[in-house]
Amino acid sequence: MLPCARSSAVFGGREVDTAGDGFFATFDHPTQGVRTADAIASAVAELGVSVRAGLHTGEVEAAGQNVGGLAVHIASRVMSAAGPDEVLVSGTLREVVVGSGLEFEDRGLHQLKGVPGEWRLWALVRDGAAAHEADEAAVASGVRVPEPPGAGATMSLPDKPSIAVLPFTNLTGDPDQDYFADGIVEDIITGLSRIKWIFVIARNSSFAYKGKAIDAKEGGRQLGIRYVLEGSVRKSANRVRIGAQLIDASSGTHIWADRYDRALDDIFTVQDEITSSVVGVIEPTLRQAEIERAKRKRPDSLDAYDLYLRALPLAFTAMPENADRALSLLEQAIELEPDYAAAHAIVAWCHEQRYLRGGLQEETKRAAIHHARRAIAEGGDDAAALATAAFVVAVVESDFATATDAFERSFALSPSSALALGFSSIVQAWNGDAATAVEQAERSIRLSPLDPLLYLPYGRTRLRPLWRRTL
Repeated sequence: MLPCARSSAVFGGREVDTAGDGFFATFDHPTQGVRTADAIASAVAELGVSVRAGLHTGEVEAAGQNVGGLAVHIASRVMSAAGPDEVLVSGTLREVVVGSGLEFEDRGLHQLKGVPGEWRLWALVRDGAAAHEADEAAVASGVRVPEPPGAGATMSLPDKPSIAVLPFTNLTGDPDQDYFADGIVEDIITGLSRIKWIFVIARNSSFAYKGKAIDAKEGGRQLGIRYVLEGSVRKSANRVRIGAQLIDASSGTHIWADRYDRALDDIFTVQDEITSSVVGVIEPTLRQAEIERAKRKRPDSLDAYDLYLRALPLAFTAMPENADRALSLLEQAIELEPDYAAAHAIVAWCHEQRYLRGGLQEETKRAAIHHARRAIAEGGDDAAALATAAFVVAVVESDFATATDAFERSFALSPSSALALGFSSIVQAWNGDAATAVEQAERSIRLSPLDPLLYLPYGRTRLRPLWRRTL
């Protein structure tokens, strides 16, 4: 949430309260709040006005149209600690936005009034870029409110893969069936929102396009996203056909398309099944599209996320020589972002590959365990990082209790992750639960049948005797 001087919120924020010369706003994504604070501070500076902003992330308590609770109080106290023209964030929020491209300077430990303990605060390194991209023509009130869809507005791209799920077209000829199509879209949005590394446009913005013919490229420009998922629903007698396609909004290129035919014996079961299938296949598809995009970037323009993406195909081979090449990229990523949980998880996996296939060196084992546990500690909201680290802890350390807990946290965040299911299926087999191993492996294959990591679920129980002896 964001308390700061009077102005208008951008990037999808919702103003919920005012107090004197400041206001509170909430955001679905912490990165949006930080960029809004930067935009406001830069815009009003042109008017000779100084503002200060404080941000924190956490659960809030609804009180009518307003919000309250400890998280709101902490945000207010963080703001009080900020200096003129400074955007200050709590350590909690800074950890959440790691990998977003935002930079912060350590402002040390602070005692926040009415909040137990000491809090480390961080100041946004501001260069005005966010404000320039968000609004080159700030109006006198401080910040431009984005124009409605179709009015020609263009939003800047966030620093992570971004997607909008547009309302599916109801081709049944029965307006009463809109609820079914809308329900699928809402569930897909919810499912994708659980995947930390994907920026998902909120339902209210996506549904502004309902009933309108919109080109994917134009929608991408208006919403400021790189990918668009669109689809259609046809119903005949007791059967339904769902068509879906993923489009690169910058070029109009179709990345993925599929069709689902189901009997409507239980409409909610069908809705859940299709949602799970679509969400499951979108994650690896977007990951591969982002890898290809990173390959096209100039070497001198790579950030931590790009370095991580370039390392993934090398890590995916599960071979020591490629793990060494991946590590050189991942070490650069961690140098740029020391708390990058996803990078720590892949570093751990690379060391696991070097350990098992490179001579069982004790130093390599220690490195694998160190980075895996670092990923588990830092990756509380990153399902892929938790699952990868859980796999390494189980393989290298035989700590199945820690691995099981990390897998459960991963599935709570993203129950349709083919990667997590693939890793978990192997660990379940080693731990003696063949039935769960087979079930998870089959789900992983069904969700992502063309995934480059398909060898994980296919390996399941057959690997157990050999690797158990090795360990």
